[in-house]
Amino acid sequence: MTVQPVSDAPVVPARQASRLVELNDCLSLDNLPGRDLDPNELSELAASIAAQPHLWEDKVAYSDDERVFASLHRDANVDVWLICWTPVNDTGWHDHDISSGAVAVARGKLVEHNLAIGVESIETEIEAGDVYGFGPEHIHRVVGLDKGSVTVHAYSPPLWRMGQYSVKDGVLRRMSVSYADELRPLD
Repeated sequence: MTVQPVSDAPVVPARQASRLVELNDCLSLDNLPGRDLDPNELSELAASIAAQPHLWEDKVAYSDDERVFASLHRDANVDVWLICWTPVNDTGWHDHDISSGAVAVARGKLVEHNLAIGVESIETEIEAGDVYGFGPEHIHRVVGLDKGSVTVHAYSPPLWRMGQYSVKDGVLRRMSVSYADELRPLD
C-alpha cells in the first residue's frame, strides 16, 4: 500500500478542468449505457454536447432578470441542461443532492466559487473549452462573467432536488428546492 502525501491545497474540481473532447468514440446522447454515470463519464457527455452547437443553438437566449435554461435530455439515469449566462446571473450556494455532475463551457467565461469555512470562497474561472465533473458532495456558486456565456450541465442520477444554502447569524442553512426551480442567491 502506498500513502499519498497530504496537501494543504483544497481539491477544487473546476481547477482540474479538462478541455472539450474530440468527438471520436466519446459518450453522447446516442450511446448512453443505460446506467448512472460517474463524474468522468458526465464530463465526457457534457463536453461532447457542448462541442456540437447544432444540438442546442436554437435554445440560446439571455436575460439579466433570470438565467435562461433548457432541458436537452432526461431519462432514468441522466439529465442534461443548457444554461445561458450574463454577468449578473448568480446561482447562489447550492448542491445537487444525490447527483454527480459535470459542467462544460461552450462559450464565454464563468467563475465558480467553492464554499470555504473561515476564509473567502475559493474562486476558479472556467472558460470556453473547459469541462469538469464533481460528486454529490460538491457545494458551489456559479456566476456569469461574460454576456453570452453558454454551458452544458450533465447530472446522474437525474436531478430531483437540490440544496440551496444561506448563512444567517453565522449559521449555514440548507433549503431543499426542486430541480426545475431557478437558483438565485438566498443571502
